Amino acid sequence: MTVDAHHHVWDLSVRDQDWITGPGLQPLRRNFGIADLEPEARAVGVDRTVLVQTVTVSEETPEFLALAAAHDLVAGVVGWSDLTRPGIADELARLRELPGGRFLKGIRHQVQSEPDPEWLLRVDVRRGLAAVAEAGLVYDLVVLPHQLPACAEAAASLPHLTFVLDHLGKPPVASGEREPWTTHLRALAALPNTVAKLSGLVTEADPASWTTADLRPYTDAALQAFGPDRLMFGSDWPVCTLAAGYADVHATARKLTSDLGAAERTALFEGTARRVYDL
Repeated sequence: MTVDAHHHVWDLSVRDQDWITGPGLQPLRRNFGIADLEPEARAVGVDRTVLVQTVTVSEETPEFLALAAAHDLVAGVVGWSDLTRPGIADELARLRELPGGRFLKGIRHQVQSEPDPEWLLRVDVRRGLAAVAEAGLVYDLVVLPHQLPACAEAAASLPHLTFVLDHLGKPPVASGEREPWTTHLRALAALPNTVAKLSGLVTEADPASWTTADLRPYTDAALQAFGPDRLMFGSDWPVCTLAAGYADVHATARKLTSDLGAAERTALFEGTARRVYDL
Protein backbone atom coordinates (compact mmCIF):
# COMPACT_ATOMS: atom_id res chain seq x y z
CA MET A 1 0.00 0.00 0.00
CA THR A 2 1.36 3.40 -1.01
CA VAL A 3 0.19 6.98 -0.56
CA ASP A 4 0.98 9.60 -3.18
CA ALA A 5 1.05 12.71 -1.01
CA HIS A 6 1.21 15.26 -3.81
CA HIS A 7 -0.54 15.52 -7.15
CA HIS A 8 -2.73 17.95 -9.08
CA VAL A 9 -5.62 17.93 -11.55
CA TRP A 10 -7.07 20.65 -13.74
CA ASP A 11 -9.66 21.21 -16.42
CA LEU A 12 -8.84 24.09 -18.75
CA SER A 13 -12.48 24.32 -19.80
CA VAL A 14 -13.33 25.30 -16.21
CA ARG A 15 -10.49 27.79 -15.75
CA ASP A 16 -7.11 28.59 -17.15
CA GLN A 17 -3.94 27.61 -15.35
CA ASP A 18 -2.17 30.92 -15.84
CA TRP A 19 1.17 29.57 -14.64
CA ILE A 20 1.42 27.25 -17.64
CA THR A 21 3.25 29.59 -19.99
CA GLY A 22 6.13 29.27 -22.43
CA PRO A 23 7.17 26.39 -24.66
CA GLY A 24 8.72 24.38 -21.84
CA LEU A 25 5.35 23.96 -20.13
CA GLN A 26 3.30 23.50 -23.31
CA PRO A 27 2.80 19.73 -22.72
CA LEU A 28 0.81 20.63 -19.59
CA ARG A 29 -1.70 22.74 -21.50
CA ARG A 30 -4.39 20.06 -21.57
CA ASN A 31 -6.81 18.57 -19.10
CA PHE A 32 -5.57 16.17 -16.42
CA GLY A 33 -8.17 14.38 -14.32
CA ILE A 34 -8.50 11.64 -11.73
CA ALA A 35 -9.50 9.23 -14.50
CA ASP A 36 -6.10 9.85 -16.13
CA LEU A 37 -4.18 9.40 -12.90
CA GLU A 38 -5.94 6.43 -11.34
CA PRO A 39 -4.76 3.62 -13.66
CA GLU A 40 -1.18 4.83 -13.48
CA ALA A 41 -1.27 5.15 -9.70
CA ARG A 42 -2.90 1.80 -9.05
CA ALA A 43 -0.50 0.08 -11.46
CA VAL A 44 2.39 0.84 -9.09
CA GLY A 45 0.47 0.11 -5.89
CA VAL A 46 -0.67 3.62 -5.00
CA ASP A 47 -4.17 3.40 -3.56
CA ARG A 48 -4.53 6.74 -1.77
CA THR A 49 -3.53 10.25 -2.81
CA VAL A 50 -3.49 13.85 -1.62
CA LEU A 51 -4.82 16.36 -4.15
CA VAL A 52 -3.04 19.72 -3.92
CA GLN A 53 -4.11 23.18 -5.05
CA THR A 54 -2.75 24.71 -8.22
CA VAL A 55 -4.13 28.28 -8.41
CA THR A 56 -5.07 30.99 -5.94
CA VAL A 57 -8.77 30.87 -6.81
CA SER A 58 -11.33 30.30 -4.08
CA GLU A 59 -13.57 28.14 -6.28
CA GLU A 60 -10.92 25.47 -6.76
CA THR A 61 -10.98 24.08 -3.22
CA PRO A 62 -14.71 23.22 -3.16
CA GLU A 63 -14.26 21.52 -6.54
CA PHE A 64 -11.40 19.45 -5.16
CA LEU A 65 -13.41 18.48 -2.09
CA ALA A 66 -16.21 17.26 -4.34
CA LEU A 67 -13.69 15.24 -6.37
CA ALA A 68 -12.41 13.61 -3.19
CA ALA A 69 -15.96 12.69 -2.19
CA ALA A 70 -16.52 11.09 -5.59
CA HIS A 71 -13.25 9.15 -5.95
CA ASP A 72 -11.89 6.57 -3.53
CA LEU A 73 -8.36 7.28 -4.73
CA VAL A 74 -8.30 10.79 -3.24
CA ALA A 75 -8.03 10.60 0.55
CA GLY A 76 -7.21 14.22 1.26
CA VAL A 77 -7.15 17.72 -0.19
CA VAL A 78 -4.72 20.58 0.37
CA GLY A 79 -6.69 23.60 -0.76
CA TRP A 80 -6.25 27.34 -0.97
CA SER A 81 -7.78 30.16 1.03
CA ASP A 82 -6.61 33.73 1.49
CA LEU A 83 -4.64 33.64 4.73
CA THR A 84 -4.68 37.43 4.95
CA ARG A 85 -8.45 37.85 5.02
CA PRO A 86 -9.82 38.81 8.46
CA GLY A 87 -12.44 36.05 8.29
CA ILE A 88 -10.09 33.20 7.46
CA ALA A 89 -11.26 31.09 10.42
CA ASP A 90 -14.87 31.36 9.27
CA GLU A 91 -13.86 30.50 5.71
CA LEU A 92 -12.07 27.34 6.81
CA ALA A 93 -15.13 26.34 8.82
CA ARG A 94 -17.32 26.96 5.76
CA LEU A 95 -15.12 24.75 3.60
CA ARG A 96 -15.39 21.99 6.19
CA GLU A 97 -19.19 22.10 5.87
CA LEU A 98 -19.22 21.72 2.09
CA PRO A 99 -19.79 18.38 0.30
CA GLY A 100 -16.54 16.50 0.80
CA GLY A 101 -15.44 18.96 3.48
CA ARG A 102 -14.13 16.14 5.65
CA PHE A 103 -11.38 15.64 3.07
CA LEU A 104 -9.86 19.07 3.68
CA LYS A 105 -6.52 18.37 5.34
CA GLY A 106 -4.38 21.41 4.64
CA ILE A 107 -3.95 24.82 3.04
CA ARG A 108 -1.31 26.02 0.59
CA HIS A 109 -0.41 29.34 -1.03
CA GLN A 110 2.00 29.95 -3.91
CA VAL A 111 4.62 31.51 -1.64
CA GLN A 112 7.24 30.84 -4.32
CA SER A 113 5.62 33.59 -6.39
CA GLU A 114 5.66 36.19 -3.62
CA PRO A 115 8.35 38.86 -4.20
CA ASP A 116 8.83 39.34 -0.46
CA PRO A 117 11.12 36.53 0.80
CA GLU A 118 9.64 37.02 4.26
CA TRP A 119 5.99 36.92 3.18
CA LEU A 120 5.31 34.13 5.69
CA LEU A 121 6.39 36.43 8.52
CA ARG A 122 3.87 39.18 7.83
CA VAL A 123 1.49 39.81 10.72
CA ASP A 124 -1.62 39.13 8.63
CA VAL A 125 -0.16 35.93 7.19
CA ARG A 126 0.85 34.57 10.60
CA ARG A 127 -2.62 35.35 11.88
CA GLY A 128 -3.98 33.24 9.04
CA LEU A 129 -1.51 30.45 9.75
CA ALA A 130 -2.65 30.43 13.38
CA ALA A 131 -6.22 29.97 12.12
CA VAL A 132 -5.09 27.01 10.01
CA ALA A 133 -3.60 25.42 13.13
CA GLU A 134 -6.73 26.16 15.15
CA ALA A 135 -8.79 24.41 12.47
CA GLY A 136 -6.70 21.27 12.87
CA LEU A 137 -5.21 21.58 9.38
CA VAL A 138 -1.61 21.55 8.18
CA TYR A 139 0.15 24.09 5.99
CA ASP A 140 1.99 23.10 2.81
CA LEU A 141 5.00 25.22 1.87
CA VAL A 142 5.73 25.66 -1.82
CA VAL A 143 8.83 27.84 -1.71
CA LEU A 144 12.18 28.44 -3.32
CA PRO A 145 15.48 27.88 -1.50
CA HIS A 146 15.98 31.55 -0.58
CA GLN A 147 12.61 31.50 1.21
CA LEU A 148 13.52 28.59 3.51
CA PRO A 149 14.84 30.79 6.36
CA ALA A 150 11.44 32.49 6.62
CA CYS A 151 9.80 29.05 6.66
CA ALA A 152 11.91 28.07 9.65
CA GLU A 153 11.13 31.30 11.48
CA ALA A 154 7.40 30.90 10.81
CA ALA A 155 7.45 27.29 11.99
CA ALA A 156 9.33 28.24 15.14
CA SER A 157 6.77 30.93 15.94
CA LEU A 158 3.81 28.56 15.42
CA PRO A 159 4.79 25.29 17.14
CA HIS A 160 1.22 23.95 17.07
CA LEU A 161 1.02 24.09 13.28
CA THR A 162 2.54 21.33 11.15
CA PHE A 163 4.41 22.72 8.14
CA VAL A 164 4.84 20.41 5.13
CA LEU A 165 7.70 21.34 2.79
CA ASP A 166 6.76 20.51 -0.80
CA HIS A 167 9.42 19.33 -3.24
CA LEU A 168 12.16 19.68 -0.58
CA GLY A 169 12.09 23.42 -1.17
CA LYS A 170 13.01 23.06 -4.85
CA PRO A 171 16.78 22.55 -4.58
CA PRO A 172 18.94 23.52 -7.56
CA VAL A 173 19.34 19.97 -8.88
CA ALA A 174 20.10 21.05 -12.45
CA SER A 175 23.17 23.03 -11.39
CA GLY A 176 24.30 20.51 -8.77
CA GLU A 177 24.66 23.22 -6.13
CA ARG A 178 23.87 22.16 -2.57
CA GLU A 179 24.49 25.28 -0.51
CA PRO A 180 22.92 27.22 1.02
CA TRP A 181 19.95 24.90 0.38
CA THR A 182 21.32 22.11 2.58
CA THR A 183 21.98 24.43 5.53
CA HIS A 184 18.54 25.98 5.25
CA LEU A 185 16.88 22.56 4.95
CA ARG A 186 18.60 21.33 8.11
CA ALA A 187 17.50 24.43 10.01
CA LEU A 188 13.89 23.79 9.04
CA ALA A 189 14.12 20.08 9.82
CA ALA A 190 15.47 20.86 13.29
CA LEU A 191 11.97 22.04 14.21
CA PRO A 192 9.72 19.16 15.33
CA ASN A 193 6.60 20.57 13.64
CA THR A 194 8.03 20.22 10.13
CA VAL A 195 7.91 17.40 7.58
CA ALA A 196 8.80 17.26 3.90
CA LYS A 197 7.81 15.65 0.63
CA LEU A 198 10.15 13.65 -1.53
CA SER A 199 8.56 15.11 -4.63
CA GLY A 200 9.09 17.41 -7.57
CA LEU A 201 12.81 16.74 -7.99
CA VAL A 202 12.79 15.44 -11.57
CA THR A 203 11.58 18.81 -12.82
CA GLU A 204 14.23 20.64 -10.80
CA ALA A 205 16.83 18.56 -12.64
CA ASP A 206 17.51 18.70 -16.38
CA PRO A 207 14.21 17.28 -17.66
CA ALA A 208 15.83 15.77 -20.75
CA SER A 209 18.88 14.12 -19.20
CA TRP A 210 18.37 13.67 -15.43
CA THR A 211 19.56 10.52 -13.70
CA THR A 212 18.90 9.00 -10.31
CA ALA A 213 22.46 9.96 -9.37
CA ASP A 214 21.60 13.62 -9.98
CA LEU A 215 18.82 13.44 -7.39
CA ARG A 216 20.58 11.32 -4.78
CA PRO A 217 22.57 14.07 -2.97
CA TYR A 218 19.32 15.95 -2.34
CA THR A 219 17.28 12.97 -1.20
CA ASP A 220 20.15 11.82 1.01
CA ALA A 221 20.32 15.28 2.59
CA ALA A 222 16.58 15.19 3.23
CA LEU A 223 16.75 11.71 4.75
CA GLN A 224 19.55 12.83 7.05
CA ALA A 225 17.71 15.99 8.04
CA PHE A 226 14.15 14.72 8.47
CA GLY A 227 14.43 10.93 8.62
CA PRO A 228 11.85 8.65 6.94
CA ASP A 229 9.28 9.21 9.70
CA ARG A 230 9.04 12.86 8.60
CA LEU A 231 9.29 12.35 4.85
CA MET A 232 6.60 11.30 2.40
CA PHE A 233 6.52 10.33 -1.26
CA GLY A 234 4.73 12.56 -3.76
CA SER A 235 4.59 12.20 -7.53
CA ASP A 236 3.86 15.84 -8.40
CA TRP A 237 1.81 14.47 -11.29
CA PRO A 238 1.13 15.77 -13.90
CA VAL A 239 3.94 18.34 -13.59
CA CYS A 240 6.38 15.44 -13.34
CA THR A 241 5.43 14.35 -16.87
CA LEU A 242 7.63 17.13 -18.20
CA ALA A 243 10.56 14.94 -17.17
CA ALA A 244 9.24 11.43 -16.39
CA GLY A 245 6.14 9.28 -16.37
CA TYR A 246 4.30 8.37 -13.21
CA ALA A 247 5.79 4.88 -13.00
CA ASP A 248 9.31 6.24 -13.52
CA VAL A 249 8.91 8.81 -10.73
CA HIS A 250 7.65 6.12 -8.36
CA ALA A 251 10.42 3.68 -9.33
CA THR A 252 13.06 6.40 -8.89
CA ALA A 253 11.82 7.20 -5.40
CA ARG A 254 11.94 3.52 -4.53
CA LYS A 255 15.50 3.27 -5.86
CA LEU A 256 16.64 6.36 -3.97
CA THR A 257 15.33 4.89 -0.72
CA SER A 258 16.31 1.26 -1.32
CA ASP A 259 18.84 1.29 1.54
CA LEU A 260 16.12 1.94 4.11
CA GLY A 261 14.70 -0.84 6.23
CA ALA A 262 11.21 -2.17 5.61
CA ALA A 263 9.64 -0.13 8.41
CA GLU A 264 11.38 3.03 7.23
CA ARG A 265 10.15 2.52 3.66
CA THR A 266 6.63 1.96 4.95
CA ALA A 267 6.84 5.25 6.83
CA LEU A 268 8.05 7.19 3.80
CA PHE A 269 5.63 5.67 1.30
CA GLU A 270 2.60 5.45 3.56
CA GLY A 271 2.82 6.13 7.27
CA THR A 272 4.03 9.73 7.31
CA ALA A 273 1.35 10.90 4.89
CA ARG A 274 -1.39 9.03 6.72
CA ARG A 275 -0.34 10.56 10.04
CA VAL A 276 0.34 14.12 8.89
CA TYR A 277 -2.78 14.42 6.74
CA ASP A 278 -4.95 12.27 8.99
CA LEU A 279 -5.95 10.06 6.04
